Amino acid sequence: MKEVHVQVIQGRGTYYELGMLQGKLHKETKLAENHQRRRKQSIRHYRVNLKEVKTYYDLFAPGLWNELIGLSEGLGWPLEDVIHEYSGYQQDWKKTGCSALMQHGVYVRNYDYHPKTYEGRFLLFQPKGGYASVGFGTRMIGRMDGMNEKGLVVGYHFVNRRHQTDGFICCTLARFILETCQTTEEAISILEHAPHRHAFNYSIYDRKGHAAVVEASGRGIRVQRGVSMACTNHFNELIAENRHHLVESKERLDTIREHIDQPLSSIEAFYLFNKDDYGIFKEDYRNSAGTLHTVVYEPETLKVIVGIGGEAKPFTLSFGGWLKGEAVNITKIKGTVQTEESFPFQ
Repeated sequence: MKEVHVQVIQGRGTYYELGMLQGKLHKETKLAENHQRRRKQSIRHYRVNLKEVKTYYDLFAPGLWNELIGLSEGLGWPLEDVIHEYSGYQQDWKKTGCSALMQHGVYVRNYDYHPKTYEGRFLLFQPKGGYASVGFGTRMIGRMDGMNEKGLVVGYHFVNRRHQTDGFICCTLARFILETCQTTEEAISILEHAPHRHAFNYSIYDRKGHAAVVEASGRGIRVQRGVSMACTNHFNELIAENRHHLVESKERLDTIREHIDQPLSSIEAFYLFNKDDYGIFKEDYRNSAGTLHTVVYEPETLKVIVGIGGEAKPFTLSFGGWLKGEAVNITKIKGTVQTEESFPFQ
């Protein structure tokens, strides 16, 4: 059993200033040391063309390039190293779980992964020139899931990483969407036009209650739209992309769909996903399929409910209030994870 403290990071300013903020906070931390060790392996596994990456950033989210420059300054790393390690282009991603339900104005998600990759950062960012957003960070500028000021929510769900192609990893694509999109259809357009490194589902929900699950890989895109939708870790249309063992993902999807027509409140949705009783919360941490956080986003009210680990005490914040200048007087969100695996940030 591990007590986990997720850092809450708040930032307002230019993209460069937000990048500098993250770099300074990250520098000389245990997480930074782990990333330095990871670089020895990542340098061998892939190369990144800086000009090619910048072309894509200019196309999809130009402000984020300045965040990378600020991150370079704050860390004291050469820009080429920051682009290689944190731009999300041609990087690798290990398998994960993850479940989501979108219904009656509520988006709820479990992030299931191995503790050794979890960065323990929850960010509220308000950049000049882009949409403000709230969500869990990874790969420094990426987001595991999040909601922006327009009430657009996005999360991702691993499907496969075989036959990888040149393109962006899931957390960078999620950030592109949060920075630039207002609606589910705009988010779908990003995923249709951006190059994809691996096969992932993307669950998307907006303020008008438009839901979508986008099946995306370097070989194709398929979109399912709806009002109430659930998502786990397999494709329903691009079935050739799936892994061989899909029983658990399909069972979990069936379990979530049992609740899809019930008007769940935010707190009911939180407990449905966070309590061990319902079959959605997972503790298979050793195999990269244990629930590290549960989060609920309300697109209409911009309310967020967060819990770390299972049977968590929910922490509620008003992202809408924060946008108006109200203080979020918390620096860490605490929870307990039933594992002996180590976390890289503590």
